[in-house]
Amino acid sequence: MDVVTDTKLLEREILIAATPETVWELLVDPDQIIRWMGQAATLDLRCGGRYRVEVIPGHIASGEFVEIDAPRRLVYTWGWERPNSPVPSGSTTVIFELKPHSNGTLLRFSHHDLPSSETVASHTHGWNHYLARLTQVATGVDPGDDPWVTNPMRE
Repeated sequence: MDVVTDTKLLEREILIAATPETVWELLVDPDQIIRWMGQAATLDLRCGGRYRVEVIPGHIASGEFVEIDAPRRLVYTWGWERPNSPVPSGSTTVIFELKPHSNGTLLRFSHHDLPSSETVASHTHGWNHYLARLTQVATGVDPGDDPWVTNPMRE
């Protein structure tokens, strides 16, 4: 379910047929992250530590870890390492909340402080794509090569 409550917030809730521990590893292990999002990832997994993910060629997301409560809650700043990006590195906040559910894990995802309805729309498109891939990997399905790596989305 997608919920956009104002022009600065994106929220999703997803049921994933996997344990919170499994989903958590897909969020914090660089080798696991690139199974569902990106070509390369580096993480310094500690509060104040930085991360970088080359999501698609020439598009690097980066920021800083704000809160790490394994395997329940992960908060980090988010943005793009591009000159004149409408969402510069570290300018927004992403939150993953994992709650045990009878069928696995309830993932509550939110992306805060997006600056405009256009950036909400583009990030909704991107997160829908990557959260679907995360769900597939968590449940043991190989999502295959990311089509956006060879045919990047237009902004």
